[in-house]
Amino acid sequence: MSHAPSVRYITADELAKLLKSKSTKDINDVAVVDVRDDDFVGGNIVAAMNVPSGTFHANVQDLVKRLENGELHPRGQAWLPKVVFHCALSQQRGPKAARTYAEARELCLTEKQREKAQQIYVLRDGFSGFQSKFRDDPELVEKFNKMYHD
Repeated sequence: MSHAPSVRYITADELAKLLKSKSTKDINDVAVVDVRDDDFVGGNIVAAMNVPSGTFHANVQDLVKRLENGELHPRGQAWLPKVVFHCALSQQRGPKAARTYAEARELCLTEKQREKAQQIYVLRDGFSGFQSKFRDDPELVEKFNKMYHD
């Protein structure tokens, strides 16, 4: 009998360290899923995939399968042991998406696929917190426009 993996929080500093790691293993091990809707404009975490919360529930099974197959990973890795969800503040949309994803992963994947543990995270303080620390670092934030955030 299996159960949905727990969802944990990751800080902006911890995520930045993973994303900037020179270790091929670390950077290839994480996918960032940004569930902001219209508020996605004005900047994002480099290589984050935008899966808007407004359509997230309808698309979550496809997301699980595509992440499992490496289709959404910037380097095409076949499976990602860490998936980080966030919205603007990670108070509602990000945590809800992470829980929904965890539940869908449990239902969509075979028992053999689920044996590969996956850590599911929510970015504490969301993109707002991340960009306030790293907006000037092009390795971490792209397409930043302060008009949308200040």
